[in-house]
Amino acid sequence: MPKNMKKGAPPGSVVPQIDRTRCEGKAACVAVCPNSVFVVERMRDSDYASLPLLARLKSLAHGRRTAYAVRADACNACGACVRACPERAITLELKRSVPVA
Repeated sequence: MPKNMKKGAPPGSVVPQIDRTRCEGKAACVAVCPNSVFVVERMRDSDYASLPLLARLKSLAHGRRTAYAVRADACNACGACVRACPERAITLELKRSVPVA
């Protein structure tokens, strides 16, 4: 978790980022998230195609399963997913504000 981020941030102010080169789809994040932010499913073809060769091989060995933050807007930065992930594939980042034109 970034040093300037407070635990328990307002929902929607933090976005969980999943490193697909690390995630093995073990679903620890799904099990510990109090806000049901994550699902584990087959890696999308576009995500798989963007991986380097060794990461693609690793993904195949794990059945191409990976976590997705389908309800990222519900994340309140508790950090449970970051602590639970055995591959250290999850980071929490402050959501960037989009300027209004």
